Amino acid sequence: MLTAVKGIFENGQITLMEKPPVNKRMEVIVTFIDETPKPAKKRKAGVVAGKFKMADDFDEPLDDLKEYM
Repeated sequence: MLTAVKGIFENGQITLMEKPPVNKRMEVIVTFIDETPKPAKKRKAGVVAGKFKMADDFDEPLDDLKEYM
């Protein structure tokens, strides 16, 4: 069984934030989450320019939706 339980590591000890679903001694895997956010990659404008073409009537009302307009 693999279950995730959130906790806080401080001063060499882990304090669980919720009760684990087991009552016996078990082996555990501890994963440390890096708190420093990674900067978002900056997007370049115009990267896909010219790769997509919209139909000339793209903004025209659709026949399927006439009854709702």
